[in-house]
Amino acid sequence: MRRSLAGVALAVTSMVALSFLIPLAVLVMSLARQQSITAAEQPAAAMAPILTLTTDPDDLRESMAGLDRAEHLVIHLPGSGAIGTSHAPAELLERAERGRESISQDVPDGGWIYLQPVVLPQDRVAVVENYVPESDLTRGVAASWTVMVVLAVGLLIGSVLVADRLGAKVVRSSKELAQASYVLGEGNLSTRVVPMGPSELRDAGVAFNAMADRMTELLAIERELVADLSHRLRTPLTALHLATERMGPSPESGRVEAAVCALEAELQAIITTARTPLAMGPMGRALRDAGSPPSPSSSGASAGRPPGERSEAGEVIRRRAGFWAVLAEQQDRCCTLDIAEEATTVDLADDDIAAVVDALVGNVFRYTADGTAFAISVDRTAQAVELLVEDEGPGIPDPDLALARGSSTSSTGLGLDIVRRAAAATGGSVHIGGGALGGASVRVTFGLSTDIPRNPLRGRRRRGNKRRRPS
Repeated sequence: MRRSLAGVALAVTSMVALSFLIPLAVLVMSLARQQSITAAEQPAAAMAPILTLTTDPDDLRESMAGLDRAEHLVIHLPGSGAIGTSHAPAELLERAERGRESISQDVPDGGWIYLQPVVLPQDRVAVVENYVPESDLTRGVAASWTVMVVLAVGLLIGSVLVADRLGAKVVRSSKELAQASYVLGEGNLSTRVVPMGPSELRDAGVAFNAMADRMTELLAIERELVADLSHRLRTPLTALHLATERMGPSPESGRVEAAVCALEAELQAIITTARTPLAMGPMGRALRDAGSPPSPSSSGASAGRPPGERSEAGEVIRRRAGFWAVLAEQQDRCCTLDIAEEATTVDLADDDIAAVVDALVGNVFRYTADGTAFAISVDRTAQAVELLVEDEGPGIPDPDLALARGSSTSSTGLGLDIVRRAAAATGGSVHIGGGALGGASVRVTFGLSTDIPRNPLRGRRRRGNKRRRPS
């Protein structure tokens, strides 16, 4: 934009300067010529009364010496020749003498000549000639043109500099507004701009700040609503606690109590997260819209992630698999766990990884019949950690539709959306296909944390618990 504004200023100033300079240059040249001609006519006119008094060559030479600009003055006396060096053509002299008329015109050899006839006694005619060289006709023109050109160039440079400064203010305001919009889109709701620049950009800055304030207010209301709704669930959970206490000590009551405690812990985590003042984690910053990959500034350590949002994926998956293994044993499911021995550190919080495992394994329990086996494995590659969940169920007929949030007819689609956002937060991806067990296979790739070395060799696995269907 700065270059465009400078170009416009240069073009406009150039046209204005040329529209004034060209006529002014012609006028200066014409004035210089007119002044030289007028100055040449004066000494010729001054010699006319002297010739009426005397035609003596010596007296005439003495009179000519006392005149200004008479270095080219010549007097043509009848029958005596010329006093001085003549530049006038013979035909012009004869014309002036016979016609007794003043003649002024350019001569072929360059310059200008003036002929003034003077009538002497006895009807004789003398001609006074004054010659002006070409250099005298244009004296001072070159200097005047030079001054005008310098002034024009200075005017052009000044206009370009002023336009550039004005453009810099506009560009700076536009860049700050664009950068603030990008940062706001990445999840930093505290971003504001200082309205500056032209009135239109100042209005845009004020509108941007108002929009950001309104977004923060709406999100705060929504999060508080989520916290309130989650808090209401504590009442039925308390009733479940009392019911399990009345059941007495038994394996069944122990499992119910464990499930109720786990649910209460999840609710407490939801309430804590919802009431944190708009603290967006990496999953919230990862995607600006569904399905779009994260930008370099929104993933990894470079996103300005607070310390602590980093975890050992294998250990978190092991703990969650232990929780689901209890339910698998009740439904006669074979649960296989296989975790790599190498470090599986990813830039996600423990709760985010646990939510991924719960979403994937929960789908297995929700959409497959009792007794359907499933397997969980964690693999470490050169630059990523891969989580694979497979089952022996009927599979997923349309993987693309399953990944679309809210597109499934039998579910909300939020589970796989959580998985996709968590993977995208680390620069990873989600792939759904057929598995080795014959059913669905969901492979989630997490980008390896930047704080640990990336070994191109895959690590050895440490086998988890294998729970098989009782015979």
